[in-house]
Amino acid sequence: MAVPGQKPKPHMQAVREGTFRADRNSEGARFAPLSPVEPDWSELLPGDFAEDVRAKAADVWARTIPALVMSAGLTDPQRETAIEYCVTVARLWQAERELSRTGLVVETERGNVKSPWVTIAGQYRSHFRSLVGELGLSPASATRITPPESGGNDDGIFD
Repeated sequence: MAVPGQKPKPHMQAVREGTFRADRNSEGARFAPLSPVEPDWSELLPGDFAEDVRAKAADVWARTIPALVMSAGLTDPQRETAIEYCVTVARLWQAERELSRTGLVVETERGNVKSPWVTIAGQYRSHFRSLVGELGLSPASATRITPPESGGNDDGIFD
């Protein structure tokens, strides 16, 4: 029984432990099985200086999103999270490139100071960690993702 103030167990944890009860546990939301459509990266990331970032975001999409569609059932209503993940990875990659190029400390009129890219990279890294957890891309968070049911079930709510 759930203790007041305590979060209920994730669905798959309750199933694994044999404690799942429909009146106490929820399977979560179900979305229509539409694959997310890749955005136009040049529209999303305009400008001449964003060419490398666009290419990196497109590469991350191609390597990650189709796998998430198959393994975790990622759908079009969840597209913005997937886009945010790709942009975050690309921006973190951009920040790390700039840090490698300019160094952690830069010289200014006030003397040597921490590069602003250090702060930017830290913020993107934090956001990256939260998105990895949301999408189930870390080994620990992957155990909480329920794979989509494979065909043959015509009783689904979207059939």
